Amino acid sequence: MAVEVLLSSLNQDVPALLKKTGLNGPAVVVNQCDREGSEEVTLPGGCARVFYSAERGVGRSRNLALSKAREDLCIFGDEDIVYREGYANLIAAEFQKHPEADGLLFQVEVDPSRRTYANDSFGRVGLLNCGRYPAYSMAFRRRKLIDSGVRFSTLFGGGARYSNGEDSLFIRDVIKAGLKIYKTPVCIGEEIPRPSTWFTGYHEKFFFDRGVLYAFLYGCMAPVWAFRFVFTKRKLMCQEIPWQSAYGIVLKGIREGRRVKRKEKNEA
Repeated sequence: MAVEVLLSSLNQDVPALLKKTGLNGPAVVVNQCDREGSEEVTLPGGCARVFYSAERGVGRSRNLALSKAREDLCIFGDEDIVYREGYANLIAAEFQKHPEADGLLFQVEVDPSRRTYANDSFGRVGLLNCGRYPAYSMAFRRRKLIDSGVRFSTLFGGGARYSNGEDSLFIRDVIKAGLKIYKTPVCIGEEIPRPSTWFTGYHEKFFFDRGVLYAFLYGCMAPVWAFRFVFTKRKLMCQEIPWQSAYGIVLKGIREGRRVKRKEKNEA
């Protein structure tokens, strides 16, 4: 089974990016910049098909890459991930070992201050523990994902209206669609530390956008999960905005999220 990396980037020198990330096989690169077009870049183990797009938003970028994918197995990439030598063989071997899996969440090493998950064993991932995983850790059987109809939200993430959360929503929706997702301790790469493309501090927009996200993630339970989030992390996040005020801002975001959800439902 061939493995294809679906790589989203912003204003990058694509040949230099491919070299930096260690990609050496089939890939789809969507580079959001100020022009439209496409080209192919030859790699040692295949071809990278590059699409230039003037649209903005990581969700749009990943959806476009998914629509261009061809291979049996795909994994979402990011411009700050460096893949280990033999990454494609590691991914393919794990899918062959676990035919029951529609998707696998691989280990990608990151700085401890940014770590949200650590796969120390193989196991099923469900709705209660899927929110900790980034999309760049997820490989999947392309046909299964295409047939599910699940795509990335274009409301959340870099370049979108609300700061982040597109990964959590995507993986949640994939599981709700019935795909079987598992975590695996197999490590396929590491993250290159760099300034965040969306995080600029624990300010009002941070808390408001988190409220919008929680409305989409947790529905009627959003205020409860929001309180837990703010209260347990208050020493870290609430040095400038008191935690009670921060929670109030999150609640405003939840109300906004519910309004947006109703609008989407009415327009569907």
